[in-house]
Amino acid sequence: MAQHLIRPEELPTWVPGRLTVHSPEQGWDGMSVRGYRYAGSDVAVPPIRDYMIVAYRRGTTAMRRRLDGHWSTEHLGPGDVSLLTRAAESHWVWPEGIEVVHVYLTKDELAATCRQMYERDIADIELHDVLKASDPAIHRTAMHIAAEAAHSDVGSPLLIESLSCQLSVHILRRHAQVQFKEHSPNDTLTTRQIGAVQEFIRSHMRENISLDDLADCVGLSRYHFARRFRQTTGTTPHEFVIKQRVSRAQLMLQRTSNPLREIATLCGFSDQSHMTRVFQQRLGTTPGKFRAES
Repeated sequence: MAQHLIRPEELPTWVPGRLTVHSPEQGWDGMSVRGYRYAGSDVAVPPIRDYMIVAYRRGTTAMRRRLDGHWSTEHLGPGDVSLLTRAAESHWVWPEGIEVVHVYLTKDELAATCRQMYERDIADIELHDVLKASDPAIHRTAMHIAAEAAHSDVGSPLLIESLSCQLSVHILRRHAQVQFKEHSPNDTLTTRQIGAVQEFIRSHMRENISLDDLADCVGLSRYHFARRFRQTTGTTPHEFVIKQRVSRAQLMLQRTSNPLREIATLCGFSDQSHMTRVFQQRLGTTPGKFRAES
């Protein structure tokens, strides 16, 4: 039977407190925030769906927490941070009143950031058992997120996305254990998929071709496409596109009398100077000399 995991907004059922701030129900993807004022409490908390960061805002108290049958004890106050990994039962005991900010990161959000950091598929992520972390960066970011939830303004979604990424990267670097999936030797692109990519590049040569464009033409996410493409071809999609542009330019220089500026445009270079720089870097010559020698 699948484990029942409670959502962040359900926590007050087990941990009663006065809600001081919360993120909007819509518009924040992968992260949420909820602030509380608590009296002294002795509470058992069911497994939570998301990773939880507790940033202590006001009040000081002794804190005892049980996780995996092990009790930890610390004295906590403003500036301190507690971390709780997802899907873990816990028990918290504190005698004094405190005000805290909870920031929640979903499994998908943290895994997506982790995949971009390490360019590998993720099997699992578990936060370290940290009852007290003197980590000003996490506390500062949590307070910034809470302030944005309370006073959102123009550009708020962009700022929240940036703060979520910043917080995820910091936690993954310092406070998490990551298990990676083993890659299958057959985890590559098919001949048909490679053909589709080549045809897309040929058809859109004069346009700005993005990684998302190439991934979409074979029905993969940008991460999985980039990894499989490199495993299949031994090069990155960006490098492959540049090589195709150079090859097309070489062919046109040999077979046509088109002006260099026109060839640069038709082959997708930003201008003639860009084409010249690429030729010098890769062929050790300029387009004009290449044409003359051909």
